[in-house]
Amino acid sequence: MSVEHDSPLVSDRTGVGEKLAASVVGVGLGVLAFALLSVVRVLTEETSVLGIGLYDFLAFGVLAMGLGVAGLGIASKVDLLETTPDETAGLVTAALFGGGAFAVAGLVASQTLGLGTVGWLASSTLAGGLTLFGVALVPEDLGSTLPAGMAAVGTAALVLADVVAPGFSWQPNGFSATFTGAMIAPILLAVAALVAAWAAAKAYEGYGSRGRQTAAYLLVGVNAVGIIAVLAALLAFVASKGVGPAFEGFSLVPFEWPFVTNGYSYRPDVVNGVFPAIVGTVWLVVGAVLTGVPAAVAAAVFLTEYAEQGRFVGAVEIATNGLWSTPSVVFGLFGYAFLVPRLGGNTSLLSGMLVLGFMLMPLCLITAREAIKAVPDEYRDASAALGVSKWETIRSVVLPAAVPGILTGVILGVGRIAGETAPILLVMAGGLRDDAPAVLGSFEFTATPPFVANEALLQSAPALPYQLYATITAGVSAENAEAFGWGTAFVLLVVVLSFYALGIASRIYFRRRLNA
Repeated sequence: MSVEHDSPLVSDRTGVGEKLAASVVGVGLGVLAFALLSVVRVLTEETSVLGIGLYDFLAFGVLAMGLGVAGLGIASKVDLLETTPDETAGLVTAALFGGGAFAVAGLVASQTLGLGTVGWLASSTLAGGLTLFGVALVPEDLGSTLPAGMAAVGTAALVLADVVAPGFSWQPNGFSATFTGAMIAPILLAVAALVAAWAAAKAYEGYGSRGRQTAAYLLVGVNAVGIIAVLAALLAFVASKGVGPAFEGFSLVPFEWPFVTNGYSYRPDVVNGVFPAIVGTVWLVVGAVLTGVPAAVAAAVFLTEYAEQGRFVGAVEIATNGLWSTPSVVFGLFGYAFLVPRLGGNTSLLSGMLVLGFMLMPLCLITAREAIKAVPDEYRDASAALGVSKWETIRSVVLPAAVPGILTGVILGVGRIAGETAPILLVMAGGLRDDAPAVLGSFEFTATPPFVANEALLQSAPALPYQLYATITAGVSAENAEAFGWGTAFVLLVVVLSFYALGIASRIYFRRRLNA
């Protein structure tokens, strides 16, 4: 309750409440981490902690969290803790707990009790409605903590009572999939721990706006850490599988790296490599950037600085967003039907460059517009006051200030197109090759149009994504196809991350020049 005191007693009580809430959050994060490790099978049901089975150990933690959270809410209600809860928990919180009650009641009624559609729908609606109105009508301290505590205690009881045990098996009516206890138990415990930790985070700040903000920060932080963990796990997994094949035969003196410097020769006495595919991927990205980025930036300048902000600009924005969300295979089909027949009728490196350039253009246009809009109008006004023309202002003032934002879009776009397989499968497929595309050495100047020719651009070329696809699907060199595929995946990942690193370094450089 909202009661204001300044006595040392209340200060001590408040300290105890904060410590309890912080402990609940800490236990919840630990349970969440162990549960997720169990989901991905790093830890299994056979793992024991302090002599206790993993699931029982986590269930005891969730049980303690549930009791702690419920205690925080009751202590606040009876004025043992100095808190400032709102009059209600809010419709969002009520809807979330009501939806959870609806789902749980529906599962129990339909899967356990065997009720028909009318029966389980009526039961779940009643349970969800009562929970929703109950949470919405009580003060925030009780409405946030008691449902969370009950959910945690109930989940822990299911696991500790071996209702959801490793040997548990559930095949929902009408589904062919079977869910095991080894899958369900850690997921239930993770969800219960996260809900209880969220409620404890609100209690830590005494509820109210600060409590909701802290709870939101907790969820956002968990999400961010989860994304980073997934990325790290992906990198570690690919590296563990691909480092060995990629570094086969590697030596520093003399320098030899067959997997990176060799092509694919089909000879059993030679270490096959991916050098032609690396070169083809680099040329693809360079060509796509040269094709898409200048046109996107020019369009962004026109739409932002010259065009009237009306229906035309709105239509372009809708079209740009639609193009960015278009599946890559559609771009590939467009290139196959429109570009390939007009570029000699054969798949070619130039077709791949153009298609990937079209894919890159929408994102670069969106980010370039936002970056140009973010340049303060004071820059333009100051330049105009000095008598500088509009184009000179854009070229010398606006674009340099917008370069870091533009490069951000280029980095994101390159990260997408460098690993695309479907478009180049249709417009460029070069297969497994022993020779790299010699683009720089193939330029020829003629006295007749088009005056410049390059045979390498009009021929098929290999690329890492397509080579990985071909290795997996065709099973080339069956005795080492899997190892070669993992090595190719590792090199592809390194190449893509290298493009990211180059773009980030360029953005930092231009940002420092801008702030100098």
